[in-house]
Amino acid sequence: METNKMSNLNRIFTRNMLRHFMNGKTDNVYATVVKRYIRNPNQKKNRQLISEIYCELKNNYRNEYFYKNTLLNKLLLGVHSINTTTALTEIPIAKSKADFVLINGKAVVYEIKTELDNLERLSSQIDDYYKAFDHVAVVTFEKNLLQLQKVLDSIDKPVGIYVLRKNGKLGTIHKPQRYIEDLNKEIIFKLLRKNEYENIITHYYGYLPEVSQFKYYTACKQLFLEIPLEESYLYVLKNLKKRMQLEKQEFVKVPYELKFLAYFMELKYDDYQKLETFLEQQYGGM
Repeated sequence: METNKMSNLNRIFTRNMLRHFMNGKTDNVYATVVKRYIRNPNQKKNRQLISEIYCELKNNYRNEYFYKNTLLNKLLLGVHSINTTTALTEIPIAKSKADFVLINGKAVVYEIKTELDNLERLSSQIDDYYKAFDHVAVVTFEKNLLQLQKVLDSIDKPVGIYVLRKNGKLGTIHKPQRYIEDLNKEIIFKLLRKNEYENIITHYYGYLPEVSQFKYYTACKQLFLEIPLEESYLYVLKNLKKRMQLEKQEFVKVPYELKFLAYFMELKYDDYQKLETFLEQQYGGM
């Protein structure tokens, strides 16, 4: 598949494109992809076109979005529930970014390695993730398992392995086990937004530091670092779990193919209505 065609497919399942859809704007990339991959598009609604384009990803170009969307659908919405579990994505941890994190009673970081990736940075990424979370797993494709296992054997930590099979099913090679030896309170503190670390400090101490604005962050950080690790870690998970605000009744109506985007864009009620209007429209050669 030529580079520009792959690039166009990549751009369909992005926040910018979803905004275009919701705002009813014409988009040349969407029109180009529809023309390239869809038969008789003018006889179909946008909902069906999106589904058929997504099938192209599944069959020929399993990019990072395909993996992330699969994890969200299979794990958050399949195994768990949006009422009990929160998903996070692209969370900066030390020098890495966590692809996908699920938080309920515990937290699991999922590092994705698609057919388009290599394993060069995997060791350092896993080391970083264990500084902030106590469960880490890698999600990859079947032909990558042998090479992946060699890397993980050299790390010697209880990293889980999941495989996204060709049929789209998520298989478990082995689940991640708890590992707390590398947890670093300074790294963990950097995960938090201001309201989150203030909640933790107020809950533990009953007050916030009364210092100048210039010294406030450092004072809060110091108080956080003095909380025993086992307690501070649980406080952090509790606050991270509250981070996502979701219009749950509207979110469940979003098509499978767009679930990841809708979840992490934290759409409002009006956004969902606009998206539904777009999906139900007959394609008009945008």
